[in-house]
Amino acid sequence: MTERAVPAPLLEVRGLTVYHGQLRALDRIDLAVAAGETYAIIGANGAGKSTLLRTVVGLHQPRSGHVLLDGRDITSEPPYRRLAAGVALVPEGRRLFPSLTVEENLLVGMHKARPGTFDLNRVFELFPWIPGRRKQRASQLSGGEQQAVAICRALLANPRVLLLDELSLGLAPIVVRRIYQVLPALVAEGLTILLVEQDVAQARQVATHVHCLLEGRTSLMGRPDEVTAEQIEEAYFGVGWLPPSASAAELGV
Repeated sequence: MTERAVPAPLLEVRGLTVYHGQLRALDRIDLAVAAGETYAIIGANGAGKSTLLRTVVGLHQPRSGHVLLDGRDITSEPPYRRLAAGVALVPEGRRLFPSLTVEENLLVGMHKARPGTFDLNRVFELFPWIPGRRKQRASQLSGGEQQAVAICRALLANPRVLLLDELSLGLAPIVVRRIYQVLPALVAEGLTILLVEQDVAQARQVATHVHCLLEGRTSLMGRPDEVTAEQIEEAYFGVGWLPPSASAAELGV
């Protein structure tokens, strides 16, 4: 019987270790995301989730380890080159330009965009309310509306990999559901999604893989149907968990 070939990852992280000053924020993180997957990074506040995404896009430099896109090492490349190669981030907190209009914020995303299917008309189809608000300043939008605009701005760069940092943070549940309903359409158009989320239930509904971080280390990873809610809870809060390579000094013995 012939084994089914495993596709090469589009995005790969190998042994990534990142420090903030003297604080080790990520410790030897490995992950591999195949094209067309929705890969969810979960964990509590301070677990290292946002640091991981910011390192993937080049906003943090690792102490050691590598970031690869389609097999090519991009660890030393600046953020603008990673964007040109197809890696776009929707940052935590949206980070729109508040004094610019909605349309002007969107046009920023088109600066040096890759060729692709996403243009203003396409993102207006995803969020039909935007054309009627395009001349409003971003500061006049609700949190959910700002999140939608931030997603559209990233899409207009026509990325291959879309990184979404804390997609549901500070938003009402009904708004979160509406935004999550858009994700399958993005994957259907060829995008690969790396998603950071504290809402575990929401992440499990859309993810092909879940990867839990705890204090900068991997505490659990697998397909949503392969891990139980109890296992995720233990990995999320660190119940009975020790890092596989914990030294005696790290354990305090």
